[in-house]
Amino acid sequence: MKLEVTELGPMKRALKIEIPEDEVNRRFAQAYADLNRQVQIPGFRPGKAPVALLEKRYAKEVEEDVIRRLVPDYYERAIRQAGIVPVLVEVPPLERVKIKKNAAFSFTATVEIKPKIELRDYRPPNPISLKPDTRTVTEEQVDRALEALREQQGQLQAAPAGTRLAEGDYAVLDVEGFVDLAPLEGAKKEGQLHRVGSKMPVLGLEVDELLIGKKEGDFVEISQPYPATHPDRRLAGKSVTFRFSVKAVKQKKLSPLDDEFAKDCGPYASLAELKEKLRVEMERALKKDIEETYKEFILKRLAETHHFEAPDTLVERELTAMVRHHLAVRRRQRGAAADFDDPGKRQEEIKRLREEHLPEATRRVKVGLILEAIADKERLTVEEEDVSAEI
Repeated sequence: MKLEVTELGPMKRALKIEIPEDEVNRRFAQAYADLNRQVQIPGFRPGKAPVALLEKRYAKEVEEDVIRRLVPDYYERAIRQAGIVPVLVEVPPLERVKIKKNAAFSFTATVEIKPKIELRDYRPPNPISLKPDTRTVTEEQVDRALEALREQQGQLQAAPAGTRLAEGDYAVLDVEGFVDLAPLEGAKKEGQLHRVGSKMPVLGLEVDELLIGKKEGDFVEISQPYPATHPDRRLAGKSVTFRFSVKAVKQKKLSPLDDEFAKDCGPYASLAELKEKLRVEMERALKKDIEETYKEFILKRLAETHHFEAPDTLVERELTAMVRHHLAVRRRQRGAAADFDDPGKRQEEIKRLREEHLPEATRRVKVGLILEAIADKERLTVEEEDVSAEI
């Protein structure tokens, strides 16, 4: 193998790899032998078809197969010979390449390599100093947690006839969308339970203010316009009228905070025992939060004190994952109305999110590389039992 390494920048290298003719021919021979055992050629027993006939019928497929086998193999050899550490394990994308029998095969891979990191300020004599976090769980916090549990255990009951919706009440809604007075397919939902004042959207629409003061049998309507460029022809340039019908009004009945309530919540003999259980869980959660706070401070300091350029490939991968996660969360929150988004606005939103998350994506990549460098220097390893314990 011939290898030529060209420096394209501080973290980019071009590897021109040439595989000798005899190795190329050996791989072709192996590929045709494998193919011969797999295909059925009329007039020939399996594995006995002439290679010339196979070449005539399957030359393109075999060439692609040989490339798929050769490139990863010799790419791995090349990076080891060059002594470089790519930021990604997989073979980078290649420009279109051709391969033929009885000739050497060459390809060029552009590789982004990991930056050299000079570790500093993470251990004595210059360790990162932490301010003690003295937070504790207070009695007031325990009482609030108990009240939240009481709310959670409450039972929904039908409100007295004529009750008008107020904050904290629950409305059972039937929702339907109309275009030009005709029902819109896919924009109907029945029996939707909504807590008034929760500010949670229904079919992507805010309805709390409109529902205040309504009673069973009432309805409210919201008109939602869509641009002429919308991909759904049913909606392009039109308005969808969403009708929210109040089918029922419900209110939550809360149990008194006593020993019976504690018994209903689990294996607790008294309210005092339940409160103590809540306190222990809250103290455990607080301890974890303090540890996470320390961790975030340490990671922030590491990123601030180590100056190097984060590899573009890793930043792009992290940024893409962050944007996808954000969009997925938003779609779950908005519900079916998210399907009506204007693609132009969606692209604008993606652009905005990329700009917004770029600094954090860069920081995460830098921190990951710093921690990897520390682990290598300190020869830290993760045992199987540690992984099992974490899971």
